[in-house]
Amino acid sequence: MVFEQKRQRMTDQRNVILEEVMRCHDHPKADEIYERVRDRLPRISMGTVYRNLDVLVSSGLIRKIGPDFPQMRFDGNTRDHYHITCIGCGRIEDMEIEPKDDPALQLETVLGKLTKYGVFGHKLDFFGLCPECSKQKGHLFHEFEVMDSSKEKGNYGTERE
Repeated sequence: MVFEQKRQRMTDQRNVILEEVMRCHDHPKADEIYERVRDRLPRISMGTVYRNLDVLVSSGLIRKIGPDFPQMRFDGNTRDHYHITCIGCGRIEDMEIEPKDDPALQLETVLGKLTKYGVFGHKLDFFGLCPECSKQKGHLFHEFEVMDSSKEKGNYGTERE
């Protein structure tokens, strides 16, 4: 196990924090993890949660998502995957794309050949509106829908009907 290789002790508090991060798929912020953990460990401090999150990240058991967000968020899914973030409410969801279907992996290979860099990875994040925010704020994005329908006709948003 990665954790044992790094010579970190799995304390009861650390284990509860890890379980909470792994259990939730909403990429929680540290304060949200703290609130969830307090249900099980009422005397735990926010500082303890932060320190243990850092230890879990450094050991590879969880991932930090950021620093593109106002508050650091955490992900229990440590496999390579993409995220899509709602610009309305801040919700983050995993986007699982099979490696064989991932054009970014092909781009890594091409860039490595073109630039002579040893390319070891990439970061790609998607932004949009979740279904709930689309219903509430859909009128703000009507123009994009018009542009999308123009693309189907080959106009690519340069002309309006």
